[in-house]
Amino acid sequence: MAKKMKDSGTIITIFGGGGDLTWRLLMPAIYDIFLDKRLGENFNLIGMDSKQLSRNKYQEEIRSGVNKFSRRGKTKDGDWKKFEDHLYYVKADFTDKQAYDKLAAFISGEEKEWGKKTQKIFYLAIPPDFIETIAKLLGNSGLMRDKESSRLVVEKPFGHDLDSAQALNNMLTSHFHENQIYRIDHYLGKETVQNILAFRFANALFEPIWNRNYIDHVQITVSEHLGVEHRGGYYNGAGALRDMIQNHLLQLLCLVAMEPPVSFDANEIRNKKVDVLHALRKYQRDEVHKFAVRGQYGPGWIKGEQVIGYRDEPDVDPRSNTETFAAVKFFVDNWRWQDVPFYIRTGKRMPDKISVVTIQFRPVPHYSFPMEAIENWQPNRLVISIYPQKGIRLRFQVKQPGLKMILNPEDMSFNYDDAYSVQPPEAYETLLVDVIEGDATLFMRSDQVELAWDRLMPILNVWKSSPPLDFPNYESGTWGPEDAEALIAQDGNHWIMLQLSPENKTK
Repeated sequence: MAKKMKDSGTIITIFGGGGDLTWRLLMPAIYDIFLDKRLGENFNLIGMDSKQLSRNKYQEEIRSGVNKFSRRGKTKDGDWKKFEDHLYYVKADFTDKQAYDKLAAFISGEEKEWGKKTQKIFYLAIPPDFIETIAKLLGNSGLMRDKESSRLVVEKPFGHDLDSAQALNNMLTSHFHENQIYRIDHYLGKETVQNILAFRFANALFEPIWNRNYIDHVQITVSEHLGVEHRGGYYNGAGALRDMIQNHLLQLLCLVAMEPPVSFDANEIRNKKVDVLHALRKYQRDEVHKFAVRGQYGPGWIKGEQVIGYRDEPDVDPRSNTETFAAVKFFVDNWRWQDVPFYIRTGKRMPDKISVVTIQFRPVPHYSFPMEAIENWQPNRLVISIYPQKGIRLRFQVKQPGLKMILNPEDMSFNYDDAYSVQPPEAYETLLVDVIEGDATLFMRSDQVELAWDRLMPILNVWKSSPPLDFPNYESGTWGPEDAEALIAQDGNHWIMLQLSPENKTK
């Protein structure tokens, strides 16, 4: 795996440097990395886009985004002046070979001035339609010829099905080495997502019981209270299964289910994730209705405000059958997890924005307490909260104070905000530093992407060939369609309701 060259300069070129992703997420993250002194003395940032902008105007626009979205708050004049001296803008047609020749000449000039080779990072913050064009021209330009010092960052969506993902992978690997390609999923950069690995493999208490003998089932919920907002055109061709489950939720499932790694080498971690996807049961067409549920939100109320249904959103087909909710019951067919259901669900226009993993343990094998003592008994449960609360909570039974033996469930909790005064970095900060350092641990490899698509294709194909007759089938402000409740209730389980109290506790 390529690592950062010692004492090298860094040049980050963002294709789509004038877009919303750059303004809202990438540049605020890079500025915070700069303040943390993780960029070194010699670095340059080049925003490339088709917009007609002067360098000064571009710097002003980027500063407004940093002021609004940086976790450090508004910029200080002295810090910003040092930063903007490294910030350039290039108006370019991404299909024009000359633009890449000029970029190569600029980078070569910086290397001569600095007297050292540079890390060359090319970030594709552009619509998927441009990926192939830019990749081919980058490959032909020789800008990424040195596989040790050049990297390509590709945003999701990575394909829209298995065939397109395979074609995209084949195209990219025909121009670049696999180790140069960083398929980014910002979800994996979240501090609380990474903490799943630390929690599992740094503590002797939990790994021995992290299996089918002690765990009854796993639930993963990623819900949003917003609708599609300005993404109606994109979302209408994607849907919840493609937009969230194929990447974010399956990544969480892999972290929960993977075997202990021998080391924290990037490929070792990714190999263990791929093993989970290999073991993930692939459903036959006639099984899909038993294990997968879809939904689409209609009008309703969110936090006291009346909202419209999906089909009334801007840029959405008024007859659209795109799902805005998806729930799937998965099984990981190996010794550790055989017959343990993994229930995952995601949806828009739900009561709260929540990301949480819940591990439900099996009941004790024998109740030695009298019935009146266990009236309030509840199963042991481990809740890993990713958002909005960031922490881990373990529920267990204790004796209620009093003369009689009465059991009550109580929580033992860890909360990031209570434990640490230091604000954790944003996800893009973590991932961008990893790209600069050449650490691919948190990035998806080609086989991982293709396996995730492969396991979802039966569901996608059935849903495409069998349009739903009941859309919209859940009101905005609810937890999804009734069929999602039936999916889990048939196993004698229920979705753990994630209604937030003022203290952000789950009920």
